[in-house]
Amino acid sequence: MQKAMTHVFAPYSVKSYHRTHRALVTGGAGFLGSHLCDRLVESGQQVICLDNFSTGRHRNVEHLIGRPNFSLVNHDVVDPLLVDVDEIYNLACPASPTAYAADPIHTTKTSVLGALNLLQLATDRNCKILQASTSEIYGDPLVNPQPESYWGHVDPTGPRACYDEGKRCAEALFFDFARRHGTRIKVARIFNTYGPRMRGDDGRVTSNLIIEALRGADMTVYGDGTQTRSFCYVDDTVEGLIRLMATPDGIEGPVNIGNPDERTIGDFALVVRALTGSRSDIVHRPLPVDDPRRRRPDIALARQLLGWEPTVPLEEGLARMIDYFREEIVREPSVREAVA
Repeated sequence: MQKAMTHVFAPYSVKSYHRTHRALVTGGAGFLGSHLCDRLVESGQQVICLDNFSTGRHRNVEHLIGRPNFSLVNHDVVDPLLVDVDEIYNLACPASPTAYAADPIHTTKTSVLGALNLLQLATDRNCKILQASTSEIYGDPLVNPQPESYWGHVDPTGPRACYDEGKRCAEALFFDFARRHGTRIKVARIFNTYGPRMRGDDGRVTSNLIIEALRGADMTVYGDGTQTRSFCYVDDTVEGLIRLMATPDGIEGPVNIGNPDERTIGDFALVVRALTGSRSDIVHRPLPVDDPRRRRPDIALARQLLGWEPTVPLEEGLARMIDYFREEIVREPSVREAVA
């Protein structure tokens, strides 16, 4: 494999404006990516936010446009690119079942080809690169909580495989590049993250239940509600990613970034209903195929290596997210009609 890609491809190119510390955030106009861009811009870094806007939204980052240390680029990581950077955060990939099921082939290409292109760039520039991997690496786990040493229980042919296996392949590429080329990698396995700027129509349980409750519609719980999730507020997740990126080169991961506060979906729905003041009924529908039954991170490694653990309690974070969606329902017809 060639270390550089400039003689093989005709990649997109972004010219360097300053030789200050420069960060590339792919998927930067998405929910999590936009919050990461906020933190990096406020810290004084020169930030290039790259997104193809398949699920990201311009208004997630419009408040940053015009800042001297922020630039926005419309580009798909499936296609190679050249940019002079000091670190890369790879967050490019649809992260909700609704979004990645809409185009599963492109979802896999984003995870695999995107990782390959960005790893080639990082190797060529000798810069650090962080992969936003996922708890979906563990599939429907047979071990709870899930430590980084657990290899997972994933269906490679099911409807979620485009995301699960795409992310697993991306991790393999990251560690192969580190072994073969000395690429300076970091791998974070992100568990369920929630907060403002989530799309109301993305099909994730937090946004679904909040929108249904605010609209006074039936609140949908799939299965019997005993399946569990662990919800981490977006500010905490961003802090974990930044701390992992700041570690010495010998620390590569993977490192779980998530909240070990495990809740059943049934109990979670009751919390949402209480916080919204809704009188919605809670109804049950069949569980989707390959939906994980348990999800709880073992964050001992994050505590040890990063000095990190979540600080925002679930009820506090949900209150902020509910306030956000109250405003969204007023301003956006698509949110008023979401999950209808």
